[in-house]
Amino acid sequence: MAVRRQLSLFPETTLRDVAEAIRMAGVEGLDAERRADDARYVDVQVRSALTESRGMPFRWALNPYRGCTHACEYCYARKYQRHLEMGPGDDFSSVILVKRNLPAVLRREVTRASWAHERVAIGTATDPYQPIEGEAQLTRRSLEVLIDAQTPVSITTKGPLVVRDADLLAQATAGAGAMVFISVPSVDDAAWRHLEPGTAPPLQRIRAAGYLRRRGVDARVLMMPLVPGITTPRPVVERTLQAIAAAGVPLAGAGVAHLDAGVRDHFLAFLSRTYPDLVEGYGRLYAGAYAPAGYARQVAAMIHAIAAKVGLRPASRA
Repeated sequence: MAVRRQLSLFPETTLRDVAEAIRMAGVEGLDAERRADDARYVDVQVRSALTESRGMPFRWALNPYRGCTHACEYCYARKYQRHLEMGPGDDFSSVILVKRNLPAVLRREVTRASWAHERVAIGTATDPYQPIEGEAQLTRRSLEVLIDAQTPVSITTKGPLVVRDADLLAQATAGAGAMVFISVPSVDDAAWRHLEPGTAPPLQRIRAAGYLRRRGVDARVLMMPLVPGITTPRPVVERTLQAIAAAGVPLAGAGVAHLDAGVRDHFLAFLSRTYPDLVEGYGRLYAGAYAPAGYARQVAAMIHAIAAKVGLRPASRA
């Protein structure tokens, strides 16, 4: 309780404050608001908005939130929780940090004379259209800033709420440029419920991509990560590609999941509870973070063949 009172004294709680509170008293030490989804929401103030990325097809990343109520079991971003003294398990989906001042900080960064108007990737470590965005509108306000700054953007999301911002995204597409990647690894109902318990139904996401395209937005479906043995069986892949093709949406890409340190143990524990027959095989397939290149090529070849069969056109290179 002492930690909660201490945090409440300061109107500008920082990420460092959050980490210290959790270190001292666990997540119960946070001065957090609970909502209908039973997650804890903590308003924080950030000193910087953009994060420089290495080894990625973009230089700058923007994440209005930290943590994600979508709770995807395979999410690579779970590993980042350790920086805040939290684990990759339930803490990732039940403690959400809301960066309330992010649009203002972003505006300061992209109006500097040194800003080179390079593409900004939104949603690289947490979904920018998870449910809290409906109230906080940090993603929408950030889009307004980037449009004003004539900066190209890309967005990756599983949230159909993205259609709310079709007006801004169409404006961005016609201006400096914008792309929206909507993640739909599979339309299989059981896989969706087990692997992505906090997300909207896959077909709803595909419809969102189709709607954005009709509004003039460059929207594409990203069929990843594919989870071996769950979303990789050929009939499951074929149903997914058929649904994408029927919506008239191009496929941006597909790929097999990787299990980094900090995510691997969480995911294997999930498998042992939900798909125990797969645990032994995963021990062989994932000797490291990545499945063997040969296996990944086999999956890619299958997807390419089925996509051609169902008449699904690949997206042109950005």
